[in-house]
Amino acid sequence: MSPRIRPARAEDAAECADILNAWIDATEWMPRCHTRQSVLEHYRDQIIPKRTVWIAEAESSVIGFLALGQSGLVTDVYIAHRARRRGVGHQLLITAKEARPSGLSLWAFQQNRPARAFYAREGFIETDQTDGDNEEGLPDVYLEWSPKVITAATHHINSRGRILDKHTAR
Repeated sequence: MSPRIRPARAEDAAECADILNAWIDATEWMPRCHTRQSVLEHYRDQIIPKRTVWIAEAESSVIGFLALGQSGLVTDVYIAHRARRRGVGHQLLITAKEARPSGLSLWAFQQNRPARAFYAREGFIETDQTDGDNEEGLPDVYLEWSPKVITAATHHINSRGRILDKHTAR
């Protein structure tokens, strides 16, 4: 599945809300703080018109999205269940990194181990955590990505001490 990444449009709000609502419903530890309808209204009235949002689309269907605030805070990254572990999140983060090369940050729930592992592979570093200072009341972690941070996940150091991108390391 090779999705097309494009800017969000107002009409994408329903599919974005559906992806988030499905994730909440499928995630046992995640409380539902808002009705499905209020999630839709939030995406329609707040997220899509007021943030930079990219859509991953395949076969004319939204399969994932990423929302970015002005300060470089990634506020939303959600991938439809059928499209997970296929590079969709990676492609969305590449788009965000290109748009904000000075760095990105985000919050993830501590219990969301797959997301935390994904962000670590993408070069994010956990720099802070809370005991649940959010509307869900769940402990979370703050992660930061900077192009200046060289991580083992994204780079290899050769025998001469030269830093190489893992994709081009020989």
